[in-house]
Amino acid sequence: MKSITQSTIRAQMIKAGAMFIAFSCLLSAAQAAPATDYPNRPIRLIVPYGAGGPTDMVARELASGLQKNLGQPVVVENKPGGGSIIGVDHVAKSSADGYTMLFATGAPFIINPYLNSKLPYRVDEFAPVAKVASYSMVLSTSPKQPFKTVPELIAYGKAHPGTLTYGSAGNGTSNHLAGELLQTMTGIKMTHVPYRGNSPAMTDVVAGNISMMFDMPATTQPYVQSKRVILMGATGTTRNSLAPSTPTIAEQGVSGFDVSSWFGVLVPAATGQDIVTRLNHAVDQVLNEQAFKAKLTSLGYEVTPGTPNDLAQTIAGEGKLWSEVIHKANIHLQ
Repeated sequence: MKSITQSTIRAQMIKAGAMFIAFSCLLSAAQAAPATDYPNRPIRLIVPYGAGGPTDMVARELASGLQKNLGQPVVVENKPGGGSIIGVDHVAKSSADGYTMLFATGAPFIINPYLNSKLPYRVDEFAPVAKVASYSMVLSTSPKQPFKTVPELIAYGKAHPGTLTYGSAGNGTSNHLAGELLQTMTGIKMTHVPYRGNSPAMTDVVAGNISMMFDMPATTQPYVQSKRVILMGATGTTRNSLAPSTPTIAEQGVSGFDVSSWFGVLVPAATGQDIVTRLNHAVDQVLNEQAFKAKLTSLGYEVTPGTPNDLAQTIAGEGKLWSEVIHKANIHLQ
């Protein structure tokens, strides 16, 4: 992995701090004339991933509810490619009229600017509308491994330096950075093994070819049920609803460890405040529906109604965390 220059890191850190200020300004002043008849035509919800994945599924659940609340069709449009960059850039360059929204997954939306100096967009080209749901990952390993809990993993790693490996869906992904954060906070050394997706990485966990990996509870569950892997810990501040008997990593002695991500709705930055407010209220209506809550809870997600400013603060805070992790790990993709 290439190292990031100090000047690049300083610039990115400045961007992270400026991001919250920019978002706050967007939330306090309208940048377009009021649209009293909004919406009066179909709205596109851009998903920067292919159809059928977890992000797409949650987006379609949300779109269905938004159609009722807004009185117009809300059409999910998949624009995959470039690790979400193509779809995100499409929204950044769309008209700021409220008819093109981004359904973002928090980790790549926040992380990409710190990994790729050639991104065609900036994070401050977006105005936050609402966080939809948050979620954590779980850390799994094969029963063949000599550790079953996080304390046992840490003890093994310190007694056998350089022998631990962990898989991910690729360089710069959330499960890659979760491993880097665990190393930073515990002092153990692990070798990152990137794959082309989570599935082949999990195959090697099951076979015992790599020591462990972080992944979503819903996709890990079948391997747990068939006893091909065991869960060592959850990455959030609370236990995941799909694995309530699995303690968090923080509970097991790594105080402050928190790798959570989120789904959220954003629009181009110049979108008028009246439209942002209208969309936020419409999203919150969906999030407070019992059927929507039940659906997402069954998949391991926590529904998180809130204000645009709540999402702005999340983006700013997580940007600071991941910029530091990326700097310490010398990760740079472009």
